[in-house]
Amino acid sequence: IVKSNRFFPVFVTGHSGNGKTMSIEQACAKAKRKFICVSMTPETDESDLLGNYVLIDGNMEWRDGPVTIAARHGAVLCIDEIDYGAQNLSSLQRVLEGKPFMLKKKGELITPAEGFTVFATANTKGKGSDDGRYMFTNVLNEAFLERFRNTYEQEFPPVKTETKIIKKELESIGADPDDKFAENLVMWADTIRKTFADGGCDEVISTRRLVHIVETFGIFGDKKKAIGLCLNRFDEDT
Repeated sequence: IVKSNRFFPVFVTGHSGNGKTMSIEQACAKAKRKFICVSMTPETDESDLLGNYVLIDGNMEWRDGPVTIAARHGAVLCIDEIDYGAQNLSSLQRVLEGKPFMLKKKGELITPAEGFTVFATANTKGKGSDDGRYMFTNVLNEAFLERFRNTYEQEFPPVKTETKIIKKELESIGADPDDKFAENLVMWADTIRKTFADGGCDEVISTRRLVHIVETFGIFGDKKKAIGLCLNRFDEDT
């Protein structure tokens, strides 16, 4: 999709920390495409996304928002945690059709440049989180979701790929990338994820959490301590 240079908006869903946003960023880096990412919050509104007038040195000046910047430059726009944003995202519906859209406050019609497209990432499929794992995620409007061409359910990386990632992280902190530590971490995380899928535990160890363990090991030089500090966010039973 990134290589095609076409407008082709897609929705990427999956567990937190499994590399949804990173994979899009790296695909853009590999294809040498401009990449712009905006993280949604419950307070994000149309002005934050499209642009607004701001007070600078006593004068009101227009500042494009990330959506407008991406459209002007034909960049790949990633809207991160889109289900965590404000419930009213109707200002993006025209954008998600790839058609010219109006900056109402400025009275300017923006025609997206060639190459502009949109990726949205979320921990849910826009239907909210019934199990409470992803609190405050919103149920997204069906007409809004319908504008995404594809939905991708991103899983955690395969063991071989994840091991390669962790070995690269070990290398970046000056540790031996051939150490069994990387393989043990990945095997441990993979077993926990399978147990979670079978209903045997309530939490998973994400790829991000494995990276955090390696980074912590890089600071303290103690593997067991690094694991312990990175698991302190879970309750003791877990």
